[in-house]
Order: sequence, then C-alpha cells, then structure tokens
Amino acid sequence: MKKYSQKIMPALLIAGLLLFWECSVYVFHIPLYVLPSPVQVIRALLEEGATLAFHAQVTVAEALAGMGLSLLLAVFLGVIMDCFPLLRQSIYPILVVTQTVPMIVMAPILIIYMGFGIAPKILTVVLMCFFPVAVSFCDGLSQVDEEYVNLVRSYGAGRFKAYGLVKIPAAIPSLISGLKVAATYSISGAVVGEWIGAQKGLGYYLLRVKNSYMLDRVFACVAVIIALSLCMNGLIRLYQYHALPYMRKKP
Repeated sequence: MKKYSQKIMPALLIAGLLLFWECSVYVFHIPLYVLPSPVQVIRALLEEGATLAFHAQVTVAEALAGMGLSLLLAVFLGVIMDCFPLLRQSIYPILVVTQTVPMIVMAPILIIYMGFGIAPKILTVVLMCFFPVAVSFCDGLSQVDEEYVNLVRSYGAGRFKAYGLVKIPAAIPSLISGLKVAATYSISGAVVGEWIGAQKGLGYYLLRVKNSYMLDRVFACVAVIIALSLCMNGLIRLYQYHALPYMRKKP
C-alpha cells in the first residue's frame, strides 16, 4: 500500500496544480501571451506535434552523441586518474573549476570557434555530462577493495588487466549513478547549444516561438524537453534493471 501511495500522491499533486493553473487562467482571464492554460498547451502540442517531433529528433541525436563521448572520456580519464594518483590530484580540481562556468557563456564561444554545425551542440552536451559521469566513476574505482586487485595480480594479471577484471566491473554501479544524472542534463545541454545558434532542434524552435510570443508553443516545447529528459534517464534505469539485476530495489 505504501509503495502505491508513493506513486499516487505525486500524481495527485501534479493534477491538482494543473487544475489550479487552468482555473486561474480562466477566472482571471489571463491572456495567452502572458500565461497559457494547460488545455491551450495540450492543444499546441497536438497542433505542432509533427514539427516538434522533427526538432526533437535533432536534439535527441545530439544528446546521444554527447552522452556517448562523455562516457568514453569519463571511463578513459577515470582509469588514468585512478592509476596515477598524482595525475588525479592535478586534473580533478580543473574538472571542478570547469563546472563553475555557466554553459550559456561557453556555448557562444564554442560556436565562434566551431561554427553553427552539430559539433558545438555535441560538445556542449559533453561539457555538461562529462563531469558527473567522471566523478562518479572515479569515486567507484577508488572504493574498490585492493585485496581483490592483489588477488588477480597474484595470478599473473597485469595492472590494466586487473582493471578490466576487478575495478571497472566493481565501479559499474557508480558509473550508472553518474549516467543517470548526466542523462537528465543531456537534452538541456543540446537545447542550450541550439538556443545560441542553430537552424533546427528544440532550442531553435523554442527561440523562434518565444520571439513570436507564442507562449502556448513555448510551454509545449518545454513539456517535450522535460519528457525527453525523463526518457533519457529512464533508458539508463532500464539498462540498469536488465543488465545489473543485483542493483534492483527489493520490494
């Protein structure tokens, strides 16, 4: 019963907020260009469904490419930093500093150097997603019991082979945790890159309808962005559920 109440209560709260929103717009006669009602947003979603789907495909492709590169870089750099502690002490503070720079500031710089193609959008996703994945993976590697490493080394495994046999598999749960966070950021990263300069994608669509004061379509686009972010996070959870059954939550 408690399990179902944990799912029902948030849904009821959201439904209540949407109802309050709808009633407020109707009672106070709030114009569309100030605040659209949920019904108007849904109508915009239906009317612009094909257009939003086209732009969403572009944004999702950029997000997936950025996530893939972030994963590869995080695993590579995580192993290197764990293998060489002095290098970790040198690089880790730099990674932290990079997160203090707002991405809305970095995106225009990337476009200046890389143009208006897909590359700066993917790099924006990488810059937003790499840090949580790398930090989680590094922490996971550092928490592995060295006795297991010494065991496989005693059987003749080399230093890097020990990582493949022991350390990396043991750090997979931490890596998955970082990927869950990064997956949620990936769509936002792509949208930020498109917002600064693009000819297609949800960021481009959002900027176009905002300048036209079509707030119902703005909210519809935001709803799509939220849904895609949740789907990206859900994909990681789905992989965790099927590929790592020992990480499943027990009822």
